[in-house]
Amino acid sequence: MAVHIRLSRAGAKKHPFYRIIVADQRSPVGGRFLENIGTYDPTREPAQFVIDHARLDYWRSHGALASPTVDRLVKRQALNAAAAPEGAAAKAAS
Repeated sequence: MAVHIRLSRAGAKKHPFYRIIVADQRSPVGGRFLENIGTYDPTREPAQFVIDHARLDYWRSHGALASPTVDRLVKRQALNAAAAPEGAAAKAAS
């Protein structure tokens, strides 16, 4: 069974909201999935991307392939976290 990590749209008309899901590649885009591992809200300023990195690593270690969009979002989040000063990260956490 080939497993993919991809986006699934869940928002209203003209107000997109996405879930990051792990699904069998044969499942339809809005259909069954194995696990919901995060969310992406592009309408917020700045866009909000939340993902459970432990589950992402687990599924990747078991052969799941991420879609190009999910890969791009994960890389962008890693770059933003690395570029943020340590004081700003501590302030945002509290």
